Amino acid sequence: MVRQVREGGETAMMTGLDVLQRQGFDPLRNQRVGLVTHPAALSNGLRSATELFAANVNLVALFGPEHGFTGDAQDLIPVAGPPAAVPVYSLYGDTFASLKPTVAMLAGLDVLVIDLQDVGSRYYTFQATMLYCLEACAEIGLPVMVLDRPNPLLREVEGPTIRAGFESFVGVHPVPIRHGLTMGELAKLYQAERVPEANLTVIPCQGRIGHFWLPTSPNMPTVGTARVYPGGCLYEGTNLSEGRGTTRPFEYVGFPGVNSNQLADQLRKDSPAGVEFLPVTFRPTFQKHAGQSCGGVFVVPTAGFQPVRTGLAVLIAFRDLLGDRFRWRTERYEFVDHIPAIDLLFGSDRERTMIEAGARWHDIAKQWEPEEEAFRERRKAYLLYAE
Repeated sequence: MVRQVREGGETAMMTGLDVLQRQGFDPLRNQRVGLVTHPAALSNGLRSATELFAANVNLVALFGPEHGFTGDAQDLIPVAGPPAAVPVYSLYGDTFASLKPTVAMLAGLDVLVIDLQDVGSRYYTFQATMLYCLEACAEIGLPVMVLDRPNPLLREVEGPTIRAGFESFVGVHPVPIRHGLTMGELAKLYQAERVPEANLTVIPCQGRIGHFWLPTSPNMPTVGTARVYPGGCLYEGTNLSEGRGTTRPFEYVGFPGVNSNQLADQLRKDSPAGVEFLPVTFRPTFQKHAGQSCGGVFVVPTAGFQPVRTGLAVLIAFRDLLGDRFRWRTERYEFVDHIPAIDLLFGSDRERTMIEAGARWHDIAKQWEPEEEAFRERRKAYLLYAE
């Protein structure tokens, strides 16, 4: 298994893109190729997938996921394709239908290749885009090739899965929040469980050291951000600032007027192992509480860090401290109007209702354990790498 994703420096690891390049792109020779990608899809030589495909295959169409083909759009912002030598299609517009490539977009292709660096969390939407692409291509018999990349969160499984009726773009299939699979492995799982008719090829990674990290979106600047994200993204379902508008999104969490020392003390008394909480004050420059001083904590992972359980504990601590000032987000979230964002993120209303009833984080997390264990067994058939 690829062990880590480095932020820079030398590497001995080869992603699926590197393996394909070493093969001289022969599997795509004499084919009309569409490519789903973004700027974070780099080779070991720090060349983008787009650049390498344009130079080595008959590239006839490009597709960009959430945050856009150029990767600069903020969350929840519809994007359009920029001018380019070939058509560039957005797979994140202003409607749910815009998330899936149309027959017209795929017309004239012999194969659709997907090369996206993911961050290992169910609600980071690149893997949802991959599933929708598999479905769209299966409908017209178009082959799909996935170029695999390492999961920066490695193999750990944590958090609840999706219950029926709570599916969304941040929960397209019942997998835990932290699934411990690469994009290639998820593609195999999705093929088996959702799209058995898909003509899928996965080019696995090779090697065990790591590779260069380029931000996958404006608020995922480092591997450290990805590490806290499975818990930090839960704050999106509330009126808390998740640190967007700062240089350390998802590591900061706060709210105006909060006594940061009191909050940190409370969390130190009642939180999972593997984390430290530093009392901080920060001022977001945009999004929630922009221009206001927020008291809160900076989340510092240590050995054995459990980000989803940590995020849950932080939610409960803020709710205890804020009382009626704590709110669940009620605005439309990822194309869904009628279900609270926090329920879409957790995958059901169980966690929200338990929190509202006064349950502590460990009581709620206890409910996850059978789901986590069942998924560890379920995913074994799709693993491409040794544990």
